[in-house]
Amino acid sequence: MHYHSPTSVEDAVKVLAAQSGDCRILAGGTDLLVRMRSGLAEPDAILDIKRIDGMRSITREEGGFRVGAAVSGTEMAEHAALVAAWPGVVEATGLIGSTQIQGRATMAGNLCNASPAADSVPAMVAAGAVAQVAGPNGVRDIPVAQIPTGPGKTSLGPGEFVTSIFLPARPDRASDAYLRFIPRTEMDIAVVGCGVSITLDASGTCTEARVALGAVAPTVIEVPEAATALVGTPLDDPALSALSAACSAAASPISDKRGTVEFRTHVAGVLARRAAVIAKTRAGAA
Repeated sequence: MHYHSPTSVEDAVKVLAAQSGDCRILAGGTDLLVRMRSGLAEPDAILDIKRIDGMRSITREEGGFRVGAAVSGTEMAEHAALVAAWPGVVEATGLIGSTQIQGRATMAGNLCNASPAADSVPAMVAAGAVAQVAGPNGVRDIPVAQIPTGPGKTSLGPGEFVTSIFLPARPDRASDAYLRFIPRTEMDIAVVGCGVSITLDASGTCTEARVALGAVAPTVIEVPEAATALVGTPLDDPALSALSAACSAAASPISDKRGTVEFRTHVAGVLARRAAVIAKTRAGAA
């Protein structure tokens, strides 16, 4: 197995283009290294992106934030301005694994692992986050929601990799929240996850909303009907009930040892309602 540690995006793309076998990207390594040790992955080469400029940084851009693909959840949680703007995204990333894992795990890696139950992805989709992707044909921006195409599968082409995640600028009185249900108190995979992002006007009326669900379909899904239920309302009980119903209706989960279809469908609505209330409280204080 060959190990590559380029110092530029251009060099990384060249290395990927030259590979004839299986080359895996190493950012945090919290999924890849476990798979390798268990024999589930045997790559011909590893491309470590941590030495590339910008991969470990969080920078302001157009009023929003660009988070490098190798920035850990812990580093995100220590960035006060990012936490203030996108608390739901930060808390979702901070739920990945144990404290030790959070010191290594990254949003980009969580996204590209393409698990339907990934914690950071519903929060990113609700945030309208955009992934920057580099490859043989240059750099392109693609909504995070369009990266996963199925369990363990992504829309990335040959030689492409995610270099950063962009979280857009927020107006005043806007915030977000992420909640999940797990059987244990921590270090577990979401049975259902929900991200909600809202914007309020001066009167407290919701002017914009995005809602996304995880672990209830082959990929994380955005629920436009749930957002529509909130817009134009003060997020009162009728609006929250409509939000909950829309999320339950949009869910199409499977039954397994961790939860039944009926349970996941119900919990999707419950979590959406609770996350919306948290986002409303945060937005009102913003």
